Amino acid sequence: MSDRLRFGTAGLRAALGEGPNRMNNEVVWLAAHAIATWLPPGSTVIIGRDARYGSEDFAAVTARVLYEAGHQPRVFPDPVPTPIVAWMTSQTDAAAGVVVTASHNPATDNGYKVYDAAGAQILPDDAAIIEASMDSLHWPDHIDATIPAGVEVLSDADVNGYRVLAQPRVVDHPLTIVYTAMHGVGGALCVDLLREAGHTVHPVPEQQDPNPDFPTAPFPNPEEPGALDLAMALADETDADLILANDPDADRLAVAMRRGGEWQRMTGDEIGTVLGDHLLRTTTGPRSVSTTIVSSSLLAKLAEAAGASIHTVLTGFKWLAKAAADHPDAPMIFGYEEALGYGVDFTIPDKDGLMAAVLLAEVASDLATDGQTLDDALDTVYAIHGVHVSGQVSHRFEGDDAMTAMTAFMDRLRANELDDVGGAAVLSVEDLRSGIRLPASDVLIYQLNRGRLIVRPSGTEPKVKAYVEAVAGTREDAQFLLGEMLESAKGILAG
Repeated sequence: MSDRLRFGTAGLRAALGEGPNRMNNEVVWLAAHAIATWLPPGSTVIIGRDARYGSEDFAAVTARVLYEAGHQPRVFPDPVPTPIVAWMTSQTDAAAGVVVTASHNPATDNGYKVYDAAGAQILPDDAAIIEASMDSLHWPDHIDATIPAGVEVLSDADVNGYRVLAQPRVVDHPLTIVYTAMHGVGGALCVDLLREAGHTVHPVPEQQDPNPDFPTAPFPNPEEPGALDLAMALADETDADLILANDPDADRLAVAMRRGGEWQRMTGDEIGTVLGDHLLRTTTGPRSVSTTIVSSSLLAKLAEAAGASIHTVLTGFKWLAKAAADHPDAPMIFGYEEALGYGVDFTIPDKDGLMAAVLLAEVASDLATDGQTLDDALDTVYAIHGVHVSGQVSHRFEGDDAMTAMTAFMDRLRANELDDVGGAAVLSVEDLRSGIRLPASDVLIYQLNRGRLIVRPSGTEPKVKAYVEAVAGTREDAQFLLGEMLESAKGILAG
């Protein structure tokens, strides 16, 4: 099955449909059988799911296959935020966890994440073992998508420990917050946590409850243009201080604040800078932070100034989790990737949009107590380290040969040297396929005289992404340079 679905940055993910390169009961059956072989005999496995089409069946197929193979699956009966599955896997005697979710992909997609015993997404070596086992299996003729009577079904009491971990501090300056769950599964819990901190929370009613059709957000990614329009309208009605948004499986966080009287989304790097700076300033002793190669270089400067270690890793939160596991002498206090993924407590070695929302609101509240805003916090950092602004553009490939076309584009880019990007001269090029500094990866890094350009294929969809960072002395100069560089990057991706 050479055209079979493969593990990407965040597990298996594809459109629902028939055949070995789509998400369906048969592919899930193969994956579950392969996981059953990969695990030690009699392993406990935590299984959760989102509210997408197919998710309930995929979770049931997984539970049945594992149970019949002699393992002990423990299944959440209802849709559950992804961070809770990661937490429960890490805090129990489970050998693995499985979450059926396509995160922020369109309604036509679904996916399948696999966690190790620590609650971190599996690394490529384990994924390769599972894939090889899947390749050795025959396509099933009949599949029973029901949970066997002997499988343990989890209850609300089983997630109390997560609520204790995420329990917020009651703030001195409560905020008025508009929140959207993007038709996902994190809405009820996130609103509860924010209210427990003392904030007034207005959920976006059209997007608060799980809905597999995502009727108001065809692309339910908070980064997408227009995704927060309903939240911004409600924020105007309620005179809100802040907008917070989770993606549909609640492992990411988006933030919008007023700038010049208009609501504007913060970039993932801006959120990462605010949270990282806060945690570095409020902790002492040996500690570390982590980020990815496509995220801002600013966190490294903050870490150096605070006397903390910095780990810069490949894209994918599993690599941040590995950095935390590899350096126990300097505990990881924060890690982030610019695609709105934040780890604010590495008790859960995966991104957690719920705990990140609670902490971001807490930071904003503390700033408001002193008459300051999140932008003021950024300006304080910029005054010391320079203004770092970032953005990205992408190009999507369509059709059955989309993945092949994406590979061909990267080959062409390697064969054609770039002299500059938006007027910023190219100083050096690093091809991570060499595997010298980091595990071999299909990534090109262009160091520029006033910033950086990184080009890589998406690990979850047929799309090439260009990540741009511009550095200057003022916000105006940095934004102008960023605009020039992004326009240039668009042309590069279209070539």
